[in-house]
Amino acid sequence: MSVIEKVPPMSAGEPAKALWISTVAFTLCFAVWTIFAIIGVRIKQELNLNEAEFGLLIGTPVLTGSLVRIVLGIWTGRYGGRLVYTLTMLAAAVATFLLSYAHTYTQMLIAGLGVGLAGGSFAVGVAYVSPFFPAEKQGTALGIFGAGNVGAAVTKFAAPFVLLAWGWQAVAEIWAVCLALMAIVFWFTTTDDPAFRLRRERGIASKSLAQEFAPLQNVQVWRFSLYYFFAFGGFVALSLWLPRYLVGVYGFNLETAGMVAAAYSIPGSIFRAFGGVLSDKKGARSVMYTMFTVSAVATLILSLPAATITPVIFIVVIFVLGFFMSLGKAAVYKHIPAYYPESVGAVGGIVGMMGGLGGFILPIAFGLLKDMTGLWSSCFLLLFAIVAISLVWMHLSVKQLSRQGHSTPVAAT
Repeated sequence: MSVIEKVPPMSAGEPAKALWISTVAFTLCFAVWTIFAIIGVRIKQELNLNEAEFGLLIGTPVLTGSLVRIVLGIWTGRYGGRLVYTLTMLAAAVATFLLSYAHTYTQMLIAGLGVGLAGGSFAVGVAYVSPFFPAEKQGTALGIFGAGNVGAAVTKFAAPFVLLAWGWQAVAEIWAVCLALMAIVFWFTTTDDPAFRLRRERGIASKSLAQEFAPLQNVQVWRFSLYYFFAFGGFVALSLWLPRYLVGVYGFNLETAGMVAAAYSIPGSIFRAFGGVLSDKKGARSVMYTMFTVSAVATLILSLPAATITPVIFIVVIFVLGFFMSLGKAAVYKHIPAYYPESVGAVGGIVGMMGGLGGFILPIAFGLLKDMTGLWSSCFLLLFAIVAISLVWMHLSVKQLSRQGHSTPVAAT
């Protein structure tokens, strides 16, 4: 039973307010999380960084933002999403502001660790938002919240203008101030989530760490993590890799390649909300089957030698792939409150962590494959392998559950 059914009725606009304010906050968090995608280029020039140093610089926030998700998810269950979300934004804002005073590579890496906290906000938001809605609406709600990924495009579009006008330090300071103001707005305009209120009103003790991590012993959680590793991690990885790919394969200039990558990010974020609606209406499992099938076909096409695919065909297929990946991102998180209603923070944290790690690991893997094989399209062959494994694993698991006669939450069918 959903927490929302156990507590006294909320005001009519309370769930909607929590959802939309959380989504705006997550958009700003994501914009901060990806700030190095723009200012990192200028920092690389100023410090004369080599490619490895540059890769570590832009990857540090992605890595820490992924690893911290499971901790923040658990803290949300213990202390409430309103408090944890606010403190996370404030901590990330302070780190981002201090980044503007960093002068050495080491100082910037340390600041990047704090900037990464902004990426961890996703796990907080999922655990905070989901209790406000009944099971049949959680897919839509979490899909809308997840559309805050569009913050990456906000940074790609807006940060270059600020950087050219006032320098990369101004980008860090302005983004930090905006995030701090959002934290204040969030604290004064939202209420505690129903799950936390229920525990506080009934004096229910917080779970022990063993209880928090108990669901992680279930192989199903790691299966969901693999799905998200592809759907979210693969999407982030392609967003970062596309400019290099388009320049290297088709000879696009960097500005054009960057605009294509930004245009890829926007619909891939916004359509996540549509994926949530479909998951509520058609079932998350049906959406996952469709996503994996189309993604397998798309990645197989893109795995062909790059010279055999025209730029127009490539862009069309990559946009189709991004669209269905966005649906899959929402469908994965539709499963979590359906199967683990009492452990959304921990399970959502680990799944989000694995997705974020995908965004960190896959670009590195793409580069290694390119160096080893000399084939630009090798990155899509890797993605095809991940899709194929995920699809087969999901199908076998569904068949096994059917044979065993296990009940499946209606919301996830």
